[in-house]
Amino acid sequence: MDKQMYCYKYPHPAVTTDCVVFGFDGHSLNILLIERGGEPYKGCWAFPGGFMNIDESAEQGAMRELSEETGLELKYLKQFGTFTAVNRDPRERVITIAFYALARKSNVKGGDDAAKAQWFPLDEVPPLAFDHDYILRKATEQLKKDIHFEPIGFDLLDEHFTMPELQRLYESILGVHFDRRNFYKKMLQTGILEEVDDYVDDEPAFFGAHREMRSMSIDALFGGLQKEEAKQVRRKGTKFSFNKERYNQFKEDKNFRLEF
Repeated sequence: MDKQMYCYKYPHPAVTTDCVVFGFDGHSLNILLIERGGEPYKGCWAFPGGFMNIDESAEQGAMRELSEETGLELKYLKQFGTFTAVNRDPRERVITIAFYALARKSNVKGGDDAAKAQWFPLDEVPPLAFDHDYILRKATEQLKKDIHFEPIGFDLLDEHFTMPELQRLYESILGVHFDRRNFYKKMLQTGILEEVDDYVDDEPAFFGAHREMRSMSIDALFGGLQKEEAKQVRRKGTKFSFNKERYNQFKEDKNFRLEF
């Protein structure tokens, strides 16, 4: 590419990208940060990101920086904001395009100009460089909005998961506590979940070896519990997976909204 075509008469800002990556460890939401290895803000924590190359898109630049600084490879990032405060970067006039992503919490390692890469629980994030505290707040707000319109879980849970695990994920994102029965009912009504295993961790071991005993009455199996309560106990250990076809239908349905 002929870089002379990008010579301009008038001053213009530099462009960076920043990645807000949310990870879930089964109990709480985490954020991926890097420790800056150079000035400005050397030694401070920030989001993976950096200056966009002249021959790449913002998304390409974000993915490249994320990979170089943390070793994390992702296939999808969602752009959620552009941050343009005049003095947000002490080096020069810099505009940043911010993305967020959902990923399973995995091992990361600082690279390039990042001295370290580390996951932090969302409620234990240290003060961040630049305007990244503000960007994190905006990313979290956007995630909370999106979860109602795009059922989230593919990238944060294992392929097979229990309903309590899914509930903890939603509670971590939204910062609320749901009634267990109501949550189960709402999620099952969407049709996006498929049952893949009905083994219950709390059942006696011989239940797994003698499947025919499942034909016994639920009341008998669970020592006199109310029938509906017993069903809920069994469901706690039931494994589910996402029905991708149904999930994609919901993503395309502009009227879809998941309420609890």
